[in-house]
Formats: sequence, C-alpha cells, structure tokens
Amino acid sequence: MAASTLPLAHPAPQAAPSVGSAIAEREVRRTAARYDDTFRKYTKRYFGVGFDWRLFKAQGLAESNLDSAALSWAGARGIMQLMPRTFREIASRNPEMLHIDDPEWNIAAGIYYDRLLWRLWERDSVDRHRREFMLASYNAGRATILRAQALARQDALDHRTWPAIERVAPKVDRWRYSETLGYVRRIDSLHAALMRRR
Repeated sequence: MAASTLPLAHPAPQAAPSVGSAIAEREVRRTAARYDDTFRKYTKRYFGVGFDWRLFKAQGLAESNLDSAALSWAGARGIMQLMPRTFREIASRNPEMLHIDDPEWNIAAGIYYDRLLWRLWERDSVDRHRREFMLASYNAGRATILRAQALARQDALDHRTWPAIERVAPKVDRWRYSETLGYVRRIDSLHAALMRRR
C-alpha cells in the first residue's frame, strides 16, 4: 500500500510552550491509564518490544484527547483521527480491523500507519529526527514533507534533519505548517508528561 498523501487528522492548535507543558500534565492526569494496554499491544506488534508506546498514546491525546467518538471537520474519526479511506486501505491488509469507530481498531490502524511512515523515512531522515518526520507526515501527508525537503536542499540545508524542515516550512506551498509544527511539539510535550508518570 502506498502511503496516502492526504492528512489523516485535523491538527490541534499549538499552545505556548510554558502553557503547553501545564496543559499536557493536566491532560495526562485526566486520562491516566486509559487505553494503555491497547497502545502497548499494538506498539509491540508494529514497532517491537523496545519502542516506547507512550509516543502513540501522546499522539492519540494530541489527535482527539482519546475520544473514540471524535470527528474532525475533514471527516477524520476516532482516537487516532483516521480518514475513512485510509482506514479501509489499512484494513484491507489487516482484516481483523473491522470498524474505524472501534477504539481498539482505530488505535491499531493509527499505529500501523505510523509504522508505514516510519519505514518510509528510514533512508530520508537521520535517526534522531525520524520520529518528527513520521508524525509530521501523519498530520500533513508525506508529500508535503517531501516538498519541504526539496526546498531545504535548494537552501543548502541538510534536508534529512527536522530543524531544516522547520526552517523552510513557511516557504512550502499549500501547507498549514504552523499546525503541523505545533502538532509535533504537542506530541513531544504530551509524551514527556507521560514519561514523568512512570
């Protein structure tokens, strides 16, 4: 399956860094252990034992605040805010994933899609920034991030690093870059808050 070039989610607005950290802490406290077993199970299945499942829980918090009934203006649904077409593509390869509105299958499909993106960025990003490329692609579509890389190369920047993408982002046509950059930062903030709750 080729990765969809359409965004999968309607991104959350970016909070100021100091406020964002406090908000992240409050959201993590409110959701406590909700869906932890599901995030653990599918992270282990698609990324292996050593990958931190809290990253995907943080993504679910950023996408929908873990609301299984969430529906974006663009039609993205569920905890991981998947577009129905993307869910159908994923389910065609994973027939056990029966319904987009089932929290387990929504989470599983979102993590599966992250895995596809993770693999696609293996050669086109440096290891320490691969996570940002994966998350940004989930939000804005891989084609958008590839356009940003092309501009970074034109500006003689290392197109495989996330700071280069952040730098050229305002120049990328048809990209609501501030939403995507805010989305990646929000997940980082939520992930850090989840890590502190060990």
